[in-house]
Order: sequence, then C-alpha cells, then structure tokens
Amino acid sequence: MTAFTFIEVTIDGGIGFINLNRPRQYNSLNRAMVREIVQAMELFDRDEGVQVIVLAGNGKAFSSGADIDEMAADNTVRLELLNQFADWDRIGQIKKPIIGSVKGFVFGGGFELALCCDVLIAAEGTEFSFPEINLGVMPGAGGTQRLTKLVGRTKALEWIWSAARITADEALAYGIINKVVQPEILIEETHKTAMMLAQKPALALRLIKEAVNKAVDYSLYEGMQFERKNFYLLFSSEDQKEGMQAFVEKRQPNFKGR
Repeated sequence: MTAFTFIEVTIDGGIGFINLNRPRQYNSLNRAMVREIVQAMELFDRDEGVQVIVLAGNGKAFSSGADIDEMAADNTVRLELLNQFADWDRIGQIKKPIIGSVKGFVFGGGFELALCCDVLIAAEGTEFSFPEINLGVMPGAGGTQRLTKLVGRTKALEWIWSAARITADEALAYGIINKVVQPEILIEETHKTAMMLAQKPALALRLIKEAVNKAVDYSLYEGMQFERKNFYLLFSSEDQKEGMQAFVEKRQPNFKGR
C-alpha cells in the first residue's frame, strides 16, 4: 500500500478504509490531502479484494473544510493554473460504493467531500454547513450543485447564503444523509453497512451506482434506456447465474464479483 502523509488507509474484510488524519486541524483539507484521498480511492477501486470504500475522519471532526491558510494568498490566475478541482472530479469516477462516516464538523470542503459519498451515516450532534460566504467566497468543489440536487433550489440558497449549521436530524429529513446514530456506535453501524454491501455482487453494485448517478442528470426516458442496457449487461455475469440458481435451489448465493 502506498504511504500517505495526511490520511490513514487500511483494508479489512473487503472494505477499504480511508481516515482523514489531521485531527489537530479538525481534518481541514489542504490540496495534498485531497490528492491523497483521491489516490487512495482509485487504488481501492482497482483492487479486486476491496468491495466497498469507507471515508471517515480521525479525532473530533470529519472535516472543518478547506485549509484557509493555504488559500488566503491565492489569486485567480494561480487557481486556474493549479486546477485543483480536477482532483475532486476524479472522485466522481469511482465505481465502487463509498460510505461516508461523519461526526462533529462537516463544513465547507468537508461537506462537499461528504456529498461525494454514496451513503452517509452521521453521529448525533454532527453539524453540516457551507460557511464560505462569511469568507467572501462560495463553495467551489460541487457544493452548490450537489446540495441543490438533494434539497432543491430554495433550501440550498437559504443554507448557503446564511452559512446555517444544519443538524444531523435536519440533514436526514432532507435526504442529505441516510442514517443518524449514537456517536458511540458510529463505527459499528458504518462497518455493518459496509459489510452488507461487501457481500453483494460487485458488478451489480457498480452498475446500479452508475445508473442512479445518470438519473440525476438524464431525462426519465434517457435514464431508463441507460438502466435497461446495464440490466441486460448483468445477464453476462457469473454472479447473475449464481444468484438466480441459488434462489431456485433455496440457498445463499456465493458471489465472486465476475
């Protein structure tokens, strides 16, 4: 496994764990850290021994947002030349399920990173916010887009304009997260969800994620055509044969990811 400076990476039981590891900075995201997160995700995406990716944060917070000290002296030309959001775009190319396990502060870039996950489990007491307006800027790694698609234009504008702190319960009610749990069982619940997904047929997981992501931007007709092709494609997999044969034989399937 590649050595990383700002994250911790482990594999256990088909689950690839990425822990943000700047706890004294509340896991604020500098550019090198984001690059490491993306590199680790891509390594796991290519690893046949990994079925699910879990993203979490060490310490008291998931992430307090971008490293402002790093960005304070930037200007338009420098940002254009850095093209830093190219790394963020690569997260959208990850085929395997990504589970976000969040607690404490999920602010700014940390909120944008959480919104890149496919499933989000939050500890009670977690707060979500886009505070960028108070710094004279705005979300730049997809926050305005992903939040709007989840909660609608009116609520997204309210929250981003006001820099409001959204509670875990509010986030659950608006469909931003999947589950709220007691802080002491966050790791256990995340692992349980990851293990459930890891036992599913890998190709079906991948094609379902692909089809659901297309539904966000495609028309209903276009999305259904895409879904249909992926449905047909799965009938070429060994796991489809195994799954249906196991159903007929009334036994548990033994999926191989092929």
